[in-house]
This record gives sequence, structure tokens and C-alpha cells, in this order.
Amino acid sequence: MSDLTTVGKKITKRDAPLKVTGGALYIQDMKIPGMLYGGILYGQYAHAKILKLDTTRAERLPGVMAVITAADVPNDFRFGIMKDNPPLKGGRVRSTRDEIAAVAAVSAEIAAAALELIEVEYEELPGIFDPLEAMKEGAPLVHEEMKSNILKMPWKLVCGDVEAAKKESAYVVSDTFRTQWVTHCCLGTSGCIAVFDTGNNLTMYSNTQIPSLAQNDYIEALAAFGLKGRRVRIIQCTIGGGFGSKLDTYAYEYIAILLAMKTRKPVKFIFSREEEFFATSPRQCSITKISQGCDKDGRLTFREVEMVLDNGAYTSWGATTPSVMMMPISSLYKVPNIKYVAQCVYTNNTYSQAMRGYGNPQATFAIESSLDQLAEKAGLDPYELRFRNANEPGELTPQNFQITSCGMKECMAEVVKRLDWKGKKGNGNGRGVGMASLIHVGGGARVYKSDGCGTIIKMDDRGKVDVMTGATEIGQGSETVIAQIVAEVLGVNIDDINVINNDTDVCPWDVGAHASRTTFVAGNSALGAAQKIREKMLAVAAQNMGEAPASMDIKNGVVFSMQDKEKSMPLSKVLRKVHYSPGGKMFTAEHFYDPPNENFNKEFKGNLSVSYAYGVHGVEVEVDRETGQVKILNYIAAHDVGKAINPMLLEGQIYGGGLMGIGYALGETMIYEKGHLKNGNFLDYKMPTAKDVPPVQAVIVETDEQAGPFGAKGIGEPGLVPTAPAIANAIYDAVGVRIRDLPITPEKVLRALQEKAQADTGRSGA
Repeated sequence: MSDLTTVGKKITKRDAPLKVTGGALYIQDMKIPGMLYGGILYGQYAHAKILKLDTTRAERLPGVMAVITAADVPNDFRFGIMKDNPPLKGGRVRSTRDEIAAVAAVSAEIAAAALELIEVEYEELPGIFDPLEAMKEGAPLVHEEMKSNILKMPWKLVCGDVEAAKKESAYVVSDTFRTQWVTHCCLGTSGCIAVFDTGNNLTMYSNTQIPSLAQNDYIEALAAFGLKGRRVRIIQCTIGGGFGSKLDTYAYEYIAILLAMKTRKPVKFIFSREEEFFATSPRQCSITKISQGCDKDGRLTFREVEMVLDNGAYTSWGATTPSVMMMPISSLYKVPNIKYVAQCVYTNNTYSQAMRGYGNPQATFAIESSLDQLAEKAGLDPYELRFRNANEPGELTPQNFQITSCGMKECMAEVVKRLDWKGKKGNGNGRGVGMASLIHVGGGARVYKSDGCGTIIKMDDRGKVDVMTGATEIGQGSETVIAQIVAEVLGVNIDDINVINNDTDVCPWDVGAHASRTTFVAGNSALGAAQKIREKMLAVAAQNMGEAPASMDIKNGVVFSMQDKEKSMPLSKVLRKVHYSPGGKMFTAEHFYDPPNENFNKEFKGNLSVSYAYGVHGVEVEVDRETGQVKILNYIAAHDVGKAINPMLLEGQIYGGGLMGIGYALGETMIYEKGHLKNGNFLDYKMPTAKDVPPVQAVIVETDEQAGPFGAKGIGEPGLVPTAPAIANAIYDAVGVRIRDLPITPEKVLRALQEKAQADTGRSGA
């Protein structure tokens, strides 16, 4: 691929100029004539009966155009994965983020004042906030119509014979690890505008990650609201970050629709920063019991995992993370015998949503921490244990994942070299090194019946190209990568490519920006459409030049014969010849790419992705024994990417993912007290800032994935997956204490050091 002109090049993000000059239109910037402003009244308790709800004073406030409650929600409408979440709650609240009333007013200030005038009387009920307590017999039920707080989902994977493997293992370790609630911290808060036309067709201005799926959700809602068969159009504004937070539809969107129906005016909702923290859904917290074993040579023999996940009061995509967690549990390293059981549990906490990594960070924290424990027990260097069991190309994992390209060993080698692993491992003195590996989907992920994406391309007679793609741009650079792929195939300048990706009336269907799928799936879709147009253009040019199409090529906007360089023609001239010919023609093409991956069968087995992304992170830390403070001295993030379509954007993904993982590992946590969020702001929620960025090396390992566009596979999520265990392992190497629950705060490290010192004193005294 040495002759590529745009693919593989560091090309600036196409939306960067608009963003840095303030020209990008976010949902916060959008205004429509006659627009009203919405506001939501949330519950005061995590669990309570609503005894009285009086909206009279709010309705009388000048400037208030509508007030709605659960009584205004038609047909007992519910949304979410389990259809257990009404947009407005009546009779009972089950979490502090429950929406019980909403207003639409001529200004945001009047809407806020109206909410203050709504009178509510409650009878507080016992709440349940610990998933282990919620599982016990006799625990208060979050949903009183159900017999248990445990979701009835069969998350169980069994491969091989774990019990026999345990008996045959030379070394076995067991432990329990915990992860916390963390949130996405998108700089752009959530919002939407709902607008109906005179025919009751709905337009939603939105920052959703899933326009096609959201469109379907809204169509279902309209049917429930008495508007069956009406059209829904979604126009995406510039999205100020997603990270999974906008992978589902929320109550405020349905409330906006209801208020717009009632007032016959556009209704806008914009979350405050505080609302963004407590009224959107975070990454799920987890409790993981894990056992792993190996033989005397360090070959892994089994892995057994039991997980309990806090589902919160309602069910969104957080309840599907156990399926994704199976991926590293079954297929990170060569492990012949696997047993995995997970339970999602209703509590009166906030409900969980997708977040970058989608369950993989929680599972990998336990796996990779446990693996270091196993290496120590077996008397092996943690790197050596990993290398002996590393995944390889051509492997079929116990869950039936077909491993094609795999650069896991190459990534390990890069980390070992760049960290000076052998020189620094085990030296102590408050400094230590650690590593952790990852596997993630890199070629789509068949969660739905379709994992596809559509592309439509048209060229005008001057050689300018419009690419209409279903792919969503959430800041990751998808429109730049798609433009590079199309420009490469069509032989035009990337500035001649216009990517249109924000309007469901124009763009084809796509399953959304998630699962690190966009470069692979949308890239292949764009590649297919571009190749169809290329074939048409070469056929026309060949006919005009008296050449065979196979002997023709396009570079820099010129079509030429590879046999006779004197025979050439500007691409624009070829296009006009066709356009102006008798009868005329246009150069257009469409392509829908649905990867040949598989939905899991009833045993949760199947080739979930066409290809798999691998990576290894290594970290050197310094631990202050007096304070417990952890300082990252060096961070290496090596990733197998297949082919780097745009190395600059790819490195940015790795840097961003790594820093997000560092926040997850060392500080970020949502502090709840009886369901109330206590640190819902950027002051008290300890997210890393630019000043906290350690020295990071983003190492790109290319393995040329044959099924990927120009050899590429996905990279969006993997950057944060192994960060926390790599840091935890480095801390153990530095000071000999293992932290099993995230985040690894100075207080936890100091407490562990003190407990270790007391234990060491006790042993020496004995």
C-alpha cells in the first residue's frame, strides 16, 4: 500500500475549523421561531409513594404554556430495553432521577420558576442501594409487580470442564474485585428540540449517537401517543462528546415530544451540568469474583467468573454489558475452560447506560489483576505468563470467536522494550511497572439483527463528491476517515469530498456509533459505494481513450492509461462527457455493508465480530509511602489497529482513551448516599485535566486485517480497557499492596500500606 495518497496519512479532522472558530452548531445553539423551553421536576426520594401532585400554581404562572404529568402519557407508554421506564412517573418514584412532572414555557427562567410551584407530597419507602442486599429474600422490591429484584436474563457461559481443570491445575488464585459508578463527562450536555409540522410529522434536533434506532423509538412512541404512521426525521447537531451516553433514548426526549404535541410549538430541552450528572446514565458498577489457574509450565487451564451488576431502577443498555463482558472472560488469552455467570439487579440507584468499553473495563480489571496474582503464585514474570498464553492469528476461542489478525505479542514486545520492563520490574523503592492486555471487537459487533451501514455517493460534473453515510460523527473523526477512504478509491483530492451524516431524511440506515465499529463497518460501506463509481468512471474513460478498463487508473483527479501515460483526461471532463451525452447519465452508487459476524446462540457462542482488536498497556508509577499518592511516570499504549487510516486521529483516540482510563483507575467515582448523588459537578467529580496528563506513548501496530477497509479495524473503545489493571499491577510492583476496588485513591493505598506494615510486623514478631 505504499502508493496510497490519502489513506495512512495524518489529515486534520474535517470539522476542526468549525469547532475552533465557533462555527459548529451544537444543540445549545439551536433556536426555532416560537420555540418553548422545557423543564423537568425530579423526585425528592429514591423510593416513595406520590400521595399528592398539584400543578395548579405552575399552570397559572404567566408564560407557562403546558404542564404535564404521568396522567398525560398515553397508553401507559414505557421505553428502555425491558420497557420498564415511563417518561413521567405516577404513583411511585424508584430513584432520585425519576421524572414526575414537566413544563414548557416561553423562557428557561419561567420554566424553572414553574417547577418550584408544583406541590408534591410523598410517603418515603425503604430503599435498597446495595445489589447484594437487593438479591436477598425479603428485600424491598424496586418494581412491586415483580417477584424479585434480579433480572430474568440467562447470562451464563460454559466452555469445557472448569471443575476438572481446577483439579489438574498446579496453581490457582481466587479474589474479588469491585468497580464504581463513573460517568461520561461530555463537554456538551444532553438536549433536543421536538417540532411537529402541520401533518403531525415529527422532526427531532438531537445529539443522539443512534439516529436510525432513535428514529424507530420515536415512531413507536408516536404510535402510542395516537400518531401512528407519521414520519420522524432526526437532524443531528454537532455532538460535544458521546462515549456511549447517547446510545439510548431518555425520558426528556419523550417529554419534549409530548409537550410539543400539546402546545403545537417547538419544545427545547437542554440539561444543566448538574442534570447531566444525575439524570443521564453512567457506567455500571460491578462486583466480580474470579478464579484462574495454570499448569506447572504457566499455561492457563481455566477461568471462572461470577459477577453482580447494579442495574439501577430501570433497564437501559447497562443490562446488556454482561454479554460484552463474556468477550475478555472467554477469549483474552488462550484459556480452554471457562465458566461465567452474571446477574443484573434492580436497586433504587440511578440506572446504567453504555460507556466507552461497554463492560470490558470492569471485566478486564478483574482478569488482568488476577493474572498478576497467578504469575506471582506460579513464580513467573507477569509478562512471561501473558506471552505464553497470548492470542494468535487463526485461533478459535472457546466462545467461537474466529481470530484473524492479531498483534497481541507484538504489542507486548513494544511495551516491554519501551518500559525497560526487565530492568525495572521488581526493583521496589516505591517505583514499579505493570502491564495489562485487552481484546475488543474491531470488526463490528452483532448486537442487533443487523450490524450494517449504508452509503450513497454522487458526483457532479466537476468532480466534486457528496458522500451520504449513516455513520455518526461524535468527535472521533469518522467523517474524516470516510472522506479519506472515498478520496483514495476515486483518485480525487480529499477537499473534493463532502460528507453528509446528520439527517435521516438524506442519510441511509446505520446501527449507530458504538462497539468501535464505525471505521470498519461504515468504512467498508463507503469503500463499496466508491468502488462502484470508480468502475463506472474507468469504463467511460477507457471507451473514450480506446483502452481496456483494467488498464486505467485515477490519481489526483486525472484518469490515465497505465499502458500509455500520454493517454489521460481530467476526471471532470470524463464526468461531463457522460452528463452531456445523449440521454445523459449521473455517477451515483449505493452500498450497504453488513459484516458477516454472528448473533450469539442460546449458549452465548458465536463469532460476534469479523475481527478483534488487541492491545497492551504498560505503566511505570511512583507511590509516595507517606501519602499514598500515585504518580504515573511513563505510560505506553500499544494497539493492534490493522491499518491506520489516519494515524493522527488514531493516536488521539489512544491518548484520549488512556487518560479516560487513568481517571477511571485513580480518581473518578460517583458518590451516592441513599440514591442521592453528592458530587454531581466538575469540582467534586475528580476527572483528570490537561495538567494531569502523564508522558504517553501511543504505539501503532499494524497487522493488515483482510476484511477491513484498507486493512483497518476499530480502535475507539480499546484505549481505556486495560488502563486500570495496568496501574494496579504497577502499584503492587512498587509497594507490594494490591487495591481490588476502583478508584485507587491515595486513602486506599495508604490504608493498604498501613495494614501491610502491621501484618509484616506481626509476622516478624512471631
